[in-house]
Amino acid sequence: MTFKPAKPIKPTKPHLNRPNPSIIMAANYWDSTQAKYWTFTRTELATLRSDLATANAPLHAKYPLPDPRHLSIYFQTQFAKLGKRMTFRQQAAATAQIYIKRFYLHVEARKTNPYLILATAAYLACKMEESPQHIRLLMQEAVRTWPEIGVQDTSKIGECEFALISTLSSRLILHHPYRALLELQGTLGLTSEESALAQSIINDSYNTDLALLYPPHVIAIAAIFLAVVLRPAHPAGLQVHSSSAMPNMGTPAVSGSAAQNAMSQNALAGFGFRQSPQKMSKLVDWLAESKVDVDAVVDATQEMVSLYECWESYNERACKEAITRIVRDAVK
Repeated sequence: MTFKPAKPIKPTKPHLNRPNPSIIMAANYWDSTQAKYWTFTRTELATLRSDLATANAPLHAKYPLPDPRHLSIYFQTQFAKLGKRMTFRQQAAATAQIYIKRFYLHVEARKTNPYLILATAAYLACKMEESPQHIRLLMQEAVRTWPEIGVQDTSKIGECEFALISTLSSRLILHHPYRALLELQGTLGLTSEESALAQSIINDSYNTDLALLYPPHVIAIAAIFLAVVLRPAHPAGLQVHSSSAMPNMGTPAVSGSAAQNAMSQNALAGFGFRQSPQKMSKLVDWLAESKVDVDAVVDATQEMVSLYECWESYNERACKEAITRIVRDAVK
């Protein structure tokens, strides 16, 4: 596979109003390449994807793909399967998912071997998150996880890694919502159940474009809002559906069982307003004082609710068959 390096993009960010950094996150996010080059508006994302689709119209006609969110869910479950074999951390899996989203903004997925991209993103993300995996071991486990990958030579991961780094313009350091969540647990008086549920929602957020649209603290606050204000009437409801395939930050490994069980659950069926008036008042007061972009939090919350509705029609087999058709032709 041959890829051209992507041209740097410096999007406009009218929604990135800086809140008080001492309240919710480290100030260095605002000076990061993530904030400067990899945070977009919805219009910018739509334009990038539309241009890519127009330039590859014949491939789009030949290889139809499911809803992008379904593909993201599929990729996440595949990371869970690979992670279960290799015991890499949740943050590495989240980083890999963002690398893939960024990569496919500039490279047509139908021109690639998605399983090789998944393996390479995992390899690179583990290095960046200081939990490196041996390239030979990762290749072996990737072949066991995806026999249809069609390659076994470790040099292919090396070649693909170069293409990935080049396409991402070597801007690889990421800021995740987990840190903001940890900082806000005490401030907002979250229970252990609410914190765990919020973390599961953050895991699920990587199946959306939120990481490309908003700063990490906005995603964390939206997750807290869903976990606290719109708590499921049955505690198992959202948490079981959510991709707890990616465990809490306190546990080192990625496990695949919960995500597979989640597919049959109704994420929204049990939602109800169960927050205490005191906690609700505390959350509203904190939002007002923190100068957080409330519109962004609302939009992120709506995006997550939309994801869980979309999740109900997720079909893993359809995603696998679509990817297999692409891989089969890619390795010929």
